[in-house]
Amino acid sequence: MIKPIVCATVILYEYPFNERIRTYLRLEHLFRRLAELMASDSATDHHFALVTMFEVIDVGARADLKSEVLKDLERQKQTLNSYRGNPAISEAVLDGVVGRLEACFAALSSQSGRTGHALTENDWLMGIRSRIGIPGGTCEFDLPAYYQWQHREPTSRRADLTRWFLTLKPLSDAVMLLLSMLRDSGTPAKVLAALGQFRQNLPQGRTYQLLRLALEPASGLIPEISGNRLMVSVRLMRLGPDDRLVASGEDATLDLTLCS
Repeated sequence: MIKPIVCATVILYEYPFNERIRTYLRLEHLFRRLAELMASDSATDHHFALVTMFEVIDVGARADLKSEVLKDLERQKQTLNSYRGNPAISEAVLDGVVGRLEACFAALSSQSGRTGHALTENDWLMGIRSRIGIPGGTCEFDLPAYYQWQHREPTSRRADLTRWFLTLKPLSDAVMLLLSMLRDSGTPAKVLAALGQFRQNLPQGRTYQLLRLALEPASGLIPEISGNRLMVSVRLMRLGPDDRLVASGEDATLDLTLCS
């Protein structure tokens, strides 16, 4: 999976090297979408906010997800605490980040069950969830109570969405913090993709978890990225006149970041 992030001047593509980071990126994508949809006044946007919450529940259904996030939070805390006493490190900044890690750990560990467990016990929401995957399955004649909810004032619907989101917020905060710290661990470097292809062997003894690749939208280039713990490969493509991807075959300079 290549995850694009559209910025003002570049499109940032992210490629995870393991399944754990892949899951984190998917959750981040869903939580960002959810925030945008909840901020809207549209009943249609609020419908898709619910769809997104159900997607979060589906992604978070893995039994080991919560324990993995808690382990990552604890691992980051131990790593940061090892820097104490280093004159090059600000103790105040260190305390602030460690405090955020501890707060996320406490909030997530205090929740019982899997992600969204409280929502799955809400019969009204689960009735919507059971029909939301059916084309047109949430029409007024199928779910009149849901249809009535969609006609409430936007502030009323948003209050409900916010209340339901609170059960997902500990996971959201933890994943967002972990990904932010992971991204900060990398240093961008300019590399040359000769004839539209770039390949690099990764150094042994260091485990990379995320690749970030920045491209200017005006270039029209689309990366096909593959990689593992030993190497990374980028093939640059373009969208042809028949809407099929074709190899660019041109030299291009890339901004590439490896994060561990």
